[in-house]
Amino acid sequence: MYVLELAGQDDEFGAYEARSGATDVSILAPGLAVARGIDGVEQLAFTHRASRLLGRSEPTLDGATAILEATNLARDGSVAVRAVDVRSTTGIDTQATERALGDILVERGFTVDLDDPDHELRALFSAGPTGEVCALGWLAAASTRDFTTRKPSDRPFFQPGSMDPMLARALVNIAGAGPDTRILDPMCGTGGLLIEAGLVGSTVLGSDVQAKMLRGTSENLAAFLGGDWELLRGSADALALADDSVDGVVFDTPYGRQSKIEGELETLVADALAESRRVASRCVVVGDRSWATQARSVGWSVDATFERRVHRSLTRYVLVLVE
Repeated sequence: MYVLELAGQDDEFGAYEARSGATDVSILAPGLAVARGIDGVEQLAFTHRASRLLGRSEPTLDGATAILEATNLARDGSVAVRAVDVRSTTGIDTQATERALGDILVERGFTVDLDDPDHELRALFSAGPTGEVCALGWLAAASTRDFTTRKPSDRPFFQPGSMDPMLARALVNIAGAGPDTRILDPMCGTGGLLIEAGLVGSTVLGSDVQAKMLRGTSENLAAFLGGDWELLRGSADALALADDSVDGVVFDTPYGRQSKIEGELETLVADALAESRRVASRCVVVGDRSWATQARSVGWSVDATFERRVHRSLTRYVLVLVE
């Protein structure tokens, strides 16, 4: 069993994304989840780390030391202890915790190396409506936190309103991105979703009705992915693709207040969702409103819905659609 450290404040969203890189994921306490297996944690956006779980207790120093003292530590070498008061929910003295747990490990024959240890023991304390816990575990995997290197404004082609790469990564993971998969964005804009899908191993395919966007997306994909991608010019409601030709679809719809086609937007999105269902069995759609009614009307089932507040005047609605 593993304990996952979730990023952000929306644990339901973080845990849902984590299921693309771990198995049997469930929320344990604020900012923490447990999983039975981990297979792709490195590519996750809203999971920071996964640790092999030694035990759980109440979120106190006594609880943490009791777990460690009762554990058969079949390891040697150097160690560092990291105690975390997750979201500052418990008031635990993390320095005192690190010292106390470190003393136990030294007594068991470990040496301390805070800079480059052979092993890292993580003591995670959390309390809130979803649970109260101290979870103790050996660090097993960490996600790659390089999203700031791909800020939309730093790409060769940029347009205001582009999605941040951390959210884009989560969405493509939820859509099924990974090695040996083909992911489509039929409204690819500046290519942010395609970049993230390509970086986790998917072959990516983008489509857009605007030649300017395709040229810009081409520049961005060339900068981050090399040559394993394809772009088509066309409308999302009439895709030049065969039935069942991609593994997942993910797209960010035009936003009504910014779109020049507000009067036609509902028809466009409904038709795009119908085309997405024709070419794939899974879809993630994002917009400034819920498109659940339109999705169901063309045969999709809604597996999950999330609301992600961007700022006071914009909330993004995320729908996960399955056959």
